[in-house]
Amino acid sequence: MPSGRLTEDIIQRYLRALEVTRREPGAEALAELVAAHVMRVPFENISKLYRKKRLGLTGLPGIELFLDGIEQYHFGGTCYSNNFHLYTLLASLGYRVKLCGADMTNPDVHMVIMVEVNGREYLVDGGYAAPFLSPLPRDLGEDYVVALGRDRYVLKPQDQAGCSRLEMYRDGVLKHGYLAKPMARKIEDFGGVIADSFRPSATFLNALLLARFYRDRSVVIHNLSVIESRGTEATIRSLGSLEKLVAEVEGQFNIPREVVSDAVSDLPELVDAWG
Repeated sequence: MPSGRLTEDIIQRYLRALEVTRREPGAEALAELVAAHVMRVPFENISKLYRKKRLGLTGLPGIELFLDGIEQYHFGGTCYSNNFHLYTLLASLGYRVKLCGADMTNPDVHMVIMVEVNGREYLVDGGYAAPFLSPLPRDLGEDYVVALGRDRYVLKPQDQAGCSRLEMYRDGVLKHGYLAKPMARKIEDFGGVIADSFRPSATFLNALLLARFYRDRSVVIHNLSVIESRGTEATIRSLGSLEKLVAEVEGQFNIPREVVSDAVSDLPELVDAWG
């Protein structure tokens, strides 16, 4: 994947897909862009499964394929595609922005964005299936909390190395998280982990996770369960079959039924995406 700036035509196409107009870089404009991206470009791995099967794609989709997916199929992507393309958009709009690695159980298996605006640095993550509709401040003196439904996300103050730890709690129990590191990286640095994400044993070739966020609620489909959250409340429904799953994805995410059915038809036994 080239890591250069986007052309003006692609910038305008991307902004139309997000339903925002171009503004001078600033805190309010950044907040608008981040909210629009998280709400209109869902976290989902249907596109990953579909493109691997139909196109033989085992890497990031190029920007035009990525935008085609948003416009034609209501696709989004997983962390690498969502965050890399958002990073490139922000850089092309003139923001002071870094692409950064984040450690989970292994180093650099997640990718995040750090943006400096008006002397403050923010963490932006449009690829964690989380309700991060606003940039998360990194100059913290105490924990910064984002909560929705059963889930509570806690961003810790920077450690001595300048890293930011994010912890995700579900029903009060630590479920997941990552350590975001401030060193600027290139997309080529993630070539190995992106390739690994297409191995037969990779999580998002063996699980389904789709997350759509709104201003005050969310819909998440995790394997054969649907979790709908609003405020501090959450409801969980079991779908019971792939046929019902296909209909639910089409109804909640507007991804065409035939595309969903094709993508999930060869899935093995489903694993926990947060495991």
